[in-house]
Amino acid sequence: MVDQSLVKDEAERFLAEDVGSGDLTALVIPETKQATATLITRENSLICGQAWFEAIFYSLDSLVKIVWSVAEGGHAQAGDVICTLTGSARALLTGERAALNLMQTLSATATVAAQYAKAVEGTGAVVLDTRKTLPGLRLAQKYAVKCGGCTNHRMGLYDGILIKENHIIAAGSIELAVQAARLISVDVPIEVEVETLGEVTEALKAKADILLLDNFSVQQLKQAVELNNGQAKLEASGNVDLASVRKIANSGVDYVSVGALTKNVKAIDLSLRVDMV
Repeated sequence: MVDQSLVKDEAERFLAEDVGSGDLTALVIPETKQATATLITRENSLICGQAWFEAIFYSLDSLVKIVWSVAEGGHAQAGDVICTLTGSARALLTGERAALNLMQTLSATATVAAQYAKAVEGTGAVVLDTRKTLPGLRLAQKYAVKCGGCTNHRMGLYDGILIKENHIIAAGSIELAVQAARLISVDVPIEVEVETLGEVTEALKAKADILLLDNFSVQQLKQAVELNNGQAKLEASGNVDLASVRKIANSGVDYVSVGALTKNVKAIDLSLRVDMV
């Protein structure tokens, strides 16, 4: 579950971006006018983002009624009604764009995540997201990734240690970087990005908890699995897509991280149709 207070804060931020000092066009509608609206998907998708969708409209009209026909995380076919809304016509029209922007993006993220989760079924590997999220939407997109059946990597720089190429250069070596990380008094695993089998050996010698195998071929991944021999968790990353993810997962790695879950999403086509009461 996502923190409802955070959802409310984000919904207000999204509205502030769109509405600013006020919705001038909505003023052509009488303030007391009531309306109904129907949310429809124009393509097959997994529906996600209902908490944000509701929060946007509730912040505009606390008496808006929303009835969902498709549950959160549920599959919808093109043409399906997702929900119906009843309330102030001004509120429905003002909130339309912000609510659709959010739900079509989160539904897209969840839909892609579901495709990746299905692609690795039975392999024993878990698909992870990354920090390559749309600016300002990290909480929401990482929620959508879980909604689609994949797993979150660290949320940000504050809840995990991932020593990458530039950290290694700055620290002097993999061993020195890991040693320094061990002195940090936080209870999180230490992960090291490696680019060669030689660096795999170095990271294992330094006793890293997780190795991020960056842009390894499937054959190299298998070799890394043999070298590792269960010492650390292994995460494959780099240029992963739906065509390659199962082969990568079958190499024996524990995780496959996929930036495309969040950074390359194409919004689901949703439409809100308003009818006057």
